[in-house]
Amino acid sequence: MAEKKNSGRCYLVGAGPGDLGLVTLRAKECIQKAEVIVYDYLCNPEMLNWAPEAAARIFAGKKAGAHTLTQEEIDALLVQKTGEGKQVVRLKGGDPFLFGRGGEEAQALARAGLLFEIVPGITSAIAGPAYAGIPVTHRGSNSHVTFFTGHEDPAKSESSIDFSALAKLGGTQVMLMGVERIAAISQEMLANGMRPDLPVALVRWATTGRQQTLVGDLQNIAQRVVERDFSAPAVAIFGEVVKLRGELNWFEGRPLAGKRIVVTRSRTQAGVLTEQLQILGADVIELPTIRIEPPTDLRAFAELVQDAHVYDWIVFTSPNGVNAFFDLFYKLYNDAREIGGAKIAVIGPATAQRVKDFRLHVDLQPDKFVAEALVSEFKKQGGVENVRILLARAEKARDVLPKELSAMGGIVDEGLAYRTVPETRDDNGARSRLLAEGADMITFTSSSTVENFLALGLPWPEGLLVASIGPITSQTARDFGLNVDVEARRHDVPGLVDAIRNFYKRRP
Repeated sequence: MAEKKNSGRCYLVGAGPGDLGLVTLRAKECIQKAEVIVYDYLCNPEMLNWAPEAAARIFAGKKAGAHTLTQEEIDALLVQKTGEGKQVVRLKGGDPFLFGRGGEEAQALARAGLLFEIVPGITSAIAGPAYAGIPVTHRGSNSHVTFFTGHEDPAKSESSIDFSALAKLGGTQVMLMGVERIAAISQEMLANGMRPDLPVALVRWATTGRQQTLVGDLQNIAQRVVERDFSAPAVAIFGEVVKLRGELNWFEGRPLAGKRIVVTRSRTQAGVLTEQLQILGADVIELPTIRIEPPTDLRAFAELVQDAHVYDWIVFTSPNGVNAFFDLFYKLYNDAREIGGAKIAVIGPATAQRVKDFRLHVDLQPDKFVAEALVSEFKKQGGVENVRILLARAEKARDVLPKELSAMGGIVDEGLAYRTVPETRDDNGARSRLLAEGADMITFTSSSTVENFLALGLPWPEGLLVASIGPITSQTARDFGLNVDVEARRHDVPGLVDAIRNFYKRRP
């Protein structure tokens, strides 16, 4: 190998089969330190959220009939960026060395005398069958498995796949990238002695909420693909182990399996809702409509935070307000005791939990997660006459709290802790996916998510249902002419998830 020229390094990283939970820790570490990321079509775009804000993101997607960059251009790009001394991450679906052309890219880097590292990933050849309830080996069925590709180099004069050898080998055979050629491949298998009733399964978009499985046998699978319009990307499994799916299909029977749900929360907050929906089997499209930013007058808010110790109560109405307050507080002070004797009131369990994360006690939390309920709780406690209150909240929020507490004689200072602005970026292609595929339901977790989603001007997908986190958000949706199909009884994320689950449980 030639002498290495500089400190640049290229990481050829297996991005796994699609489920973020199947990405290796090493892969995530590489992404978090990347200066340049070159990623493929089959990589889960949510992985890009782990990268530094300044990292360059280059899509090199390749799918049937459409290449953004040729393989030669990708090789040259990796060599160029690594040669510039950059930390480059090449994200490849599955494992880079299993039919991923990672070997060719590594050779290009080696020939250029550049440093590189291989980060193996979980391949869809094993994960896809597993998520469809099909073990690729089973003591009672077979003791070996063969992997082959259905998409060979078109420059080759003839196939290098020895179908007669495959027939003699038996066991389980797993094919990647060949669903569009399933008719020709199944005919070759039949012509070389494989039995017509050999069980076959195709798993599409394996390990994701979009997963679909088609089962047949060698004789009829091609016809079933045509009838179901079953297209790539898919992995094919041939063998007796396919029969175990009836007993072991754990993934596709979850409560929200087959439901595509849009999450409109800010990018930093979407994760909790997304995760809970995905656990129930939903295919989630994260389409943030708002972004949390510092307030217009950060200095004014900082002055209030600096004087937090003079207040009798500090009121938080959202986790964002808690974050903004303590981000500034701990820049000003090193000791939590500097907050003085102020008691803390919150709206909602998520806000309460965020306060507790800072090792502070919540003194007042109403059962209902709206401003009116907090006002009622203060009244029950004897009112707030001549009580100094710091209210940390968003700009342009409802004025119920400052008006009502002031009317009760409270001395209220409004600390505008943050602002919500429309999210203009679409880093993961969620908008185009929503337009192309539609969705079953869209979730709104605040009035601003409703307003900003509609401001995008996207066509409303046919049959799209609306799920709201609570009455205030629901009213905003209705004011814009939307029908609210689901409203959470508990006005928080777990309550919203429960409401969605119960809705589909009741619905035929």
